[in-house]
Amino acid sequence: MALEHLTKSSFQEKVFNWEKNKDWTYEGSVPCMIDFYADWCSPCKMVAPILEELQQEYGDKLVIYKVDTEAERELAGIFGIQSIPSLLFVPMDGQPQMAMGALPKETFKKAIADVLKVEAPVV
Repeated sequence: MALEHLTKSSFQEKVFNWEKNKDWTYEGSVPCMIDFYADWCSPCKMVAPILEELQQEYGDKLVIYKVDTEAERELAGIFGIQSIPSLLFVPMDGQPQMAMGALPKETFKKAIADVLKVEAPVV
């Protein structure tokens, strides 16, 4: 299952509409992670298959989106993306948290549990 790529309009619809809300308001129905990446970035390429595995393992408990920072410069600017990959963890309640760099799968799982409050599936 390929991860969904967000544009400015789909981001506003599914994650956060900064033009409508001054304060952070998450629009989704399950927690999400957003991978800010670029095609030329090799660490991003290392993270991509891990994120696809995580999406399959967690199923409908969370959604993982991708944002191409080259194509979506405004989104990258709004979130102050300086280095890629950068991953935004968006819980149902509370503020999102950013993690930088190509993290190992276990680190993602820990952040999914700690920040998103989603338990790892029992395999």
